[in-house]
Amino acid sequence: MDGSGTGAKPRPELAPREKEVLIAWFRTDSKDGVARALHIAPTTVRTHLQRVRAKYAAVGRPAPTKAALVARALQDGLIHVDDL
Repeated sequence: MDGSGTGAKPRPELAPREKEVLIAWFRTDSKDGVARALHIAPTTVRTHLQRVRAKYAAVGRPAPTKAALVARALQDGLIHVDDL
């Protein structure tokens, strides 16, 4: 962001559970690990991540990979480098 207000990037509105799953996935080696840690089904983890990706794509900021999602989360202040 350039500070002028014109370069602000649109942010998708993520649900609290989507944020929780996303951050857990960043800290875990696998989606199955996230499922175990959060006591949800692996398919539920995948669904949340698909929704997050769709929301980023809808605001013109696609994030097709885990690395791209980490970058978006850092840009949007969802996480800090120290959190990883």
